[in-house]
Amino acid sequence: MSSLSLPIETDRLILRTFERSDLDALAAYHVLPSMQRYVFSRTRDTAEVAGALNIMRGHVSLQRPGDTLTLAVVRKGDRRLIGHVSLHWSDATAGQGEVRFCINPAYSGQGFCREAVGAIFDLAFDHFRIHRLFVRSDGRNHHSIKLMQQLGMRLEAHYREHALFQGEWDEELHFAILDREWQRSAKVRDLPPRHRVA
Repeated sequence: MSSLSLPIETDRLILRTFERSDLDALAAYHVLPSMQRYVFSRTRDTAEVAGALNIMRGHVSLQRPGDTLTLAVVRKGDRRLIGHVSLHWSDATAGQGEVRFCINPAYSGQGFCREAVGAIFDLAFDHFRIHRLFVRSDGRNHHSIKLMQQLGMRLEAHYREHALFQGEWDEELHFAILDREWQRSAKVRDLPPRHRVA
């Protein structure tokens, strides 16, 4: 597979690997109780955020199933870190990947999440040649559900009361989309073809 060229730029965002200097901006949203349901590593204080940051700093490529690529979502204008997106290669034989995302609530409702997730979909399908992507969402996260629908994903599963989180039953929704169903952005569509993940 050809090497991945980073950072990725969209109209308003830069998607890049995490840096040590991202600690404070990451902590600004990563420790929020409302975010703990969605983050990769649970965090309560700066020391735990530093540990999560170190993990995400190691998520820099997809070489084999089980690998994760995690990119910081940075606004172009002020270079402020506002969230992150991840692509997890879950299955090589079937070409399956999972997308995860988190955005600082202070920047929600402005289309940044849609822009970042759309870019990671482009990357998954066009660079890594993933066949099918899925996203898990909390059943009460109406913003995430709406985003998945806007991106053309279909609801494939609804797990009712499948896990306890902070003393409450969790409702988990699984959305998915195939490579041929995704409407690629012009930016990525114009890139040269890559080798398929095998």
